[in-house]
Amino acid sequence: MHLMRVAGCALNQTPLDWDGNRDRIMAAIAAARDAGVAVLCLPELCITGYGCEDAFQSSGVQRQALAMLAEIAPATRGIAVAVGLPLRFESGLFDAAAFVVDGRIAGIACKQNLAGDGIHYEPRWFRPWIRGRRGTVTVGGHEVAIGDLRFACGGVRVGFEICEDAWVADRPGAALTARGIDLILNPSASHFAFGKDEIRRRFVQEGSRAFASAYVYANLVGNEAGRAIYDGSVIIAAAGDLLAWGRRFAFTDHVLTVADVDLDALRQAQSRLAIDAIADTLEGDLIDAAFTLPSAPARAAVFRDGRDAWEHGDHVKEEEFTRAVALGLFDYVRKSRSRGFVVSASGGADSSAVACLVVTAVRLACRERGRVEAAGRLGFPALADAPVADPGRLTAAALTCVYQSTANSGPVTRHAARVLAEAIGATFHEFDVEPLVRGYEAIVSRAIGRPLSWDRDDVALQNIQARVRSPGVWMLANLTGALLVSTSNRSEAAVGYATMDGDTSGGIAPLAGIDKAYLRRWLRWLERDGPEGLGPIPALAAVNAQAPTAELRPAASGQTDEDDLMPYEILDAIERAAIRDKQTPLEAWLRLRGAFPGHDPRQLAAWTERFFTLWSRNQWKRERYAPSFHLDDENLDPKTWCRFPILSGGFARELADLRAAVAAVV
Repeated sequence: MHLMRVAGCALNQTPLDWDGNRDRIMAAIAAARDAGVAVLCLPELCITGYGCEDAFQSSGVQRQALAMLAEIAPATRGIAVAVGLPLRFESGLFDAAAFVVDGRIAGIACKQNLAGDGIHYEPRWFRPWIRGRRGTVTVGGHEVAIGDLRFACGGVRVGFEICEDAWVADRPGAALTARGIDLILNPSASHFAFGKDEIRRRFVQEGSRAFASAYVYANLVGNEAGRAIYDGSVIIAAAGDLLAWGRRFAFTDHVLTVADVDLDALRQAQSRLAIDAIADTLEGDLIDAAFTLPSAPARAAVFRDGRDAWEHGDHVKEEEFTRAVALGLFDYVRKSRSRGFVVSASGGADSSAVACLVVTAVRLACRERGRVEAAGRLGFPALADAPVADPGRLTAAALTCVYQSTANSGPVTRHAARVLAEAIGATFHEFDVEPLVRGYEAIVSRAIGRPLSWDRDDVALQNIQARVRSPGVWMLANLTGALLVSTSNRSEAAVGYATMDGDTSGGIAPLAGIDKAYLRRWLRWLERDGPEGLGPIPALAAVNAQAPTAELRPAASGQTDEDDLMPYEILDAIERAAIRDKQTPLEAWLRLRGAFPGHDPRQLAAWTERFFTLWSRNQWKRERYAPSFHLDDENLDPKTWCRFPILSGGFARELADLRAAVAAVV
């Protein structure tokens, strides 16, 4: 048995954080060497960070990336490492992976398939490398091979698929196999979405079988650049067998996942592999790295499952949502150099969810980083001596919740906001903003020469209450340098059910990527179960018992969100049909009739028309929302996922078709 130890390492990088990114890369290399690793795969573009956006086009950024590579190379003595960076070659910029072996750059492989859909804009900055193309580039005064390459390390042949390369039908791995390959490295920057890691597992495991090779996939971890969250998945397989699956959503700077590959077993698999008689040969593509990879000690093969227990439980989506957003918030606050969080707590579902996610971030950071480092990263190094089990000092400093009442606020929401804040250890304030509301009403009434009334000025009277709540919480955030967190969810964003510069205020909108129906289910789970290792938050019972309400009309009106709009379950179904699936109003209505047979078809049509009308009127609001986290492929963020014109025809003809169809049927 001839074993080779390979590894992938998830890294929490930051765009253009040159020294920090270099130090984390070198720490990963040191950890791999200590673990006896022969070949280490690091994530895509890890030197610069993946999310540099148009800064990739800066010649200064490109030069600095090469300078960092030169600083990193000496740290690879005794090991082979794949390190990602942008690299200019001739007239184009390429997404590249340098294969650095025993202290020197053996060569550079380039990405052949660029991700240009969804949140990815790679074709804006990079060119796809043409399969079979080779060349040389000068790096640090030395000529280095670049292109579609393989590397020979003492008889072990190493090649690359870079992120998107593995997601296409014509994978580069097939061409590598025809030329002869033992190990494929996949440096990736693959954003989190619900259920996506299982898809990755399939293409890694199936790729290793089809290519009769070992396969190492390494992803980023954390909130790298603001919107996308990376789960840090590392997956290793060989000849169809899953060897290792790494831990996700870690709060640490790097997570190393190791596996031992049986090279003798690979050779047997390769001998059985049926390859086209006309091999995809490429003369001179095999670069001699002049290095023999160290062997691993012989031992029985075992699947190394580094995932947490919750990955095998019955509530994976709830756990993924909790941990992804908590990690996203933690990285956002520390990378923005803020000091804790401020939440305008209404006592309702959205603000309560945000507060709970912040507290979860604090608790997970303390568990994984230790209280000293967690307190420093949250902006409170003086509280580093607070006991880990005591949420009082650090949590109270890190999270401030403010309940802001008007004449239309009721005792139920006030109680719910206070009880939850006390239960999670947040600092809690109550502001009475009714005098501000009355003041604005008086000013405007005098200006227009008449009193304002609910029957005539409903929307304006509601909006002023939400809007006057913004300056106070902004002031609290400014006083301490805290991050104000917006509480709007995706369902509200779809129909504009939010007051611009009121409840939309904030520097991050962590719920804007999740629908209200799911959020309510998640809150019930958090009340009774909670994340593995942390447990439930029973105080949410006071929140979950309520019907969601903006609480902006007089109590006698009995205002609820669903009365104002429609049942959230139906709103979300229309959103998926209209926005995700690009259906017309008529097509969406026909789908609703099948999905909700208990509702009157005319009512379903009225709700459908309301959705499309509100959607087209409120694109300007979605353009102005605070940055949101990408959680699934139903995102509405116009800056990363869902483009729609601010001004449009408002589906006038399409809605006329809907009304005609309804009249003909019912």
